[in-house]
Amino acid sequence: MTTYFNEQESIQTRLGNDNKQTLKVLADRYIGANPPIPFAFRAFSRAGVLQNEKGMFDLDLGSRFPDAKPGQFSYAYALVWSDGERNLDVLFNCLGPIQFYFNDELTYRSTVIDEIKPDATVKLNLDFVKGWNRLFIKAKHTAAGFGCLFGSDEAKVRILNVLAPFTERKGQAGWVFSSPIDNDVFEGRSLPDAMSSEKNNGLRWLPNREWDENELSLPVCERLFGRQPGKQAFAWTQLNNVRRGRETCLLKGYAAGTLTVWLDGKQVLELTEEGNFQVEMPLTYGQHQLLIQSVCGNSTWGFALEASIDEEVVPLSLPRQVHGAADPWLFLGPLSANISLSYEDLVQTDRVYTIDVNSEEKTYWRLDRPNTWIRPYYENAMLSNKWTVGNVTNYARWDYPLGVTIYGLLQTGRLLERSDITQYALDHVQSCTDMFAYSLWDREQYGFPAINQQLVMMKMLDNCGSFGSAMLEAYQEDEDQGFMAIANRIANFILHGLERKEDGAFYRICQDEYSENTMWADDLYMSTPFLCRYARITGVSEALDEAAKQFLLFRKYLYMPEERIMSHVFDFKYDMPTGIPWGRGNGWTLFSLTEVLEALPASHEARPALVDFFNELCGGYADLQAESGLWHQVLNDTDAYEEASCTAMFAYSFARGVRFGWLMEPQRFIEAALKAWDGLTRIAIDAQGNVHGVCSGSRYAFTADYYKKDLLTVKNDNHGVGIMMLAGSEVVKLNQWLAVPLEVTQ
Repeated sequence: MTTYFNEQESIQTRLGNDNKQTLKVLADRYIGANPPIPFAFRAFSRAGVLQNEKGMFDLDLGSRFPDAKPGQFSYAYALVWSDGERNLDVLFNCLGPIQFYFNDELTYRSTVIDEIKPDATVKLNLDFVKGWNRLFIKAKHTAAGFGCLFGSDEAKVRILNVLAPFTERKGQAGWVFSSPIDNDVFEGRSLPDAMSSEKNNGLRWLPNREWDENELSLPVCERLFGRQPGKQAFAWTQLNNVRRGRETCLLKGYAAGTLTVWLDGKQVLELTEEGNFQVEMPLTYGQHQLLIQSVCGNSTWGFALEASIDEEVVPLSLPRQVHGAADPWLFLGPLSANISLSYEDLVQTDRVYTIDVNSEEKTYWRLDRPNTWIRPYYENAMLSNKWTVGNVTNYARWDYPLGVTIYGLLQTGRLLERSDITQYALDHVQSCTDMFAYSLWDREQYGFPAINQQLVMMKMLDNCGSFGSAMLEAYQEDEDQGFMAIANRIANFILHGLERKEDGAFYRICQDEYSENTMWADDLYMSTPFLCRYARITGVSEALDEAAKQFLLFRKYLYMPEERIMSHVFDFKYDMPTGIPWGRGNGWTLFSLTEVLEALPASHEARPALVDFFNELCGGYADLQAESGLWHQVLNDTDAYEEASCTAMFAYSFARGVRFGWLMEPQRFIEAALKAWDGLTRIAIDAQGNVHGVCSGSRYAFTADYYKKDLLTVKNDNHGVGIMMLAGSEVVKLNQWLAVPLEVTQ
């Protein structure tokens, strides 16, 4: 028997068979470890380094400095914060000679082969330390090129956020890079201190972060938007009154044109011409939203103002925390006069704004700095890996393992009648969906989105199906119509955009990747539960028919009839299945089949075949259950370790099969489900609600050794926490069902 901790430390030792309390501990531990922290806003310069569609930072210095001379040098510098020790593969495409320093150590020096083949990719494996990590690139100009492309491997999953070095740019996002110089000033010298002033090394660092004197002399709206007669712009800040009670606040200043001012949604001032102004208004203790509209006349536009109480200045601050922003105002514009927005429309950062009713062009909030905008970033798992572990929070991330986690939280919250748990799950989903329109715009503007990467860059089922299914499950809690716009996009991708074999089976093209031309059992979960929920909510029967069809097609390619289990992958490059029955791949299959069977009407033509298939699989899996109650990582290999996530999926599916009457030998599977849950609470769930024994995310192989020896377990891995809650919920429901007298259930 595989051991993950001493049995004395198990949840069962502490709680016995109190399954509802076990579920409470699981859910509360997860929520406590993943607090609801939203996206982080940062200042970002559009004149800085953008990413391409693959997420590679475009450090092509030749295009930035077309007058650079051969032999000149330029430098690029960035910081990466890591919440813990992380290992990450990074990629280089060299456009010329490159030296890369990681944490001040020379880690890579390009070869002539790297430099003359700009389409060649160099992969480095980096060990990031907890805290700040420094990325420094020396680039030398040649006639062939200057600079490089740099980024993380699988960038939309393994998120690499970079921040600017130097005290003047503290908190800002993005790289800095220097103007070309004739000699390498750091040859034989220390690299610049990232936490010091950028003025210390005598280089001109870009992007430019300050206005020049002429620009500063202009009214703010003209400085930001130029002269645009008839256009409107908005400015948003926050008044911070520290005085107790109700005081009279004096707002005074100068308007360079038409000006309207709102305080907490109430209009307090309207000017129709240029000039000085002052107005008194009551102000209570606390924070108050101040919104200003400026309209450009024939000359200029903008304003300057100050708030005071008894001649003591009332401080202003940004209405949203924006790292790297020194000024207290956000600006939006220029908008045409035909755009009408309410106060409530404006005081938010989760939408983009159409600039003209006759145009699809949109805009967003920016700062009073050259070409500088605010930009939200997913930073809850700083230096995010595909499978996040450790002291980070997964909140606000759109990711397939978290789809199962959200589903588990929703079901647990409902079963325990804990509205706080279901609300947490709903809030996580909405943190992604509320910013969906922005994230599409973000990609258009910057080349690669800073949030919702997988949803926006949707190219495979992993990116959309699992979390999309959880989103539709959350739709039951709050019929948020924003969910359905995203669901329609996902459904269109799965039903009409996804690659298929000639017989209609889903598979992965993934050209030039390790998984090129393959079919994975996992993809039944990444597609069919979503299709079932989508069909139920929208009435689109095509989606349900497709879900049933895919199971029959995947059976043709992956089913191992002698053992009644599934191969993990079919590799069309070799025209054969791998023949390795990975535990969780089989778990995904059975888990998803229960979702399809629950949704299929009794009259559906595929139902008899799918019920038979369900019984075949359940029989094959039951035959392979270990004495401990768990199943092995490779199902038919008793030398493989006992793995928790597949065990939870089998327990979940057996319990549902019994309750819904799909199984021909229900007593056998009652015993198997209860034995599996007993094993999980003894072996895989400790008294603090930590989940052990969950295999990390998998690639695939034709050998069992890969799954047994390379895919090790990860504590509290997202592939296992949610399904553990789902399994426990189904065991509770099974016990309740069994307790009802037979004549009542018939």
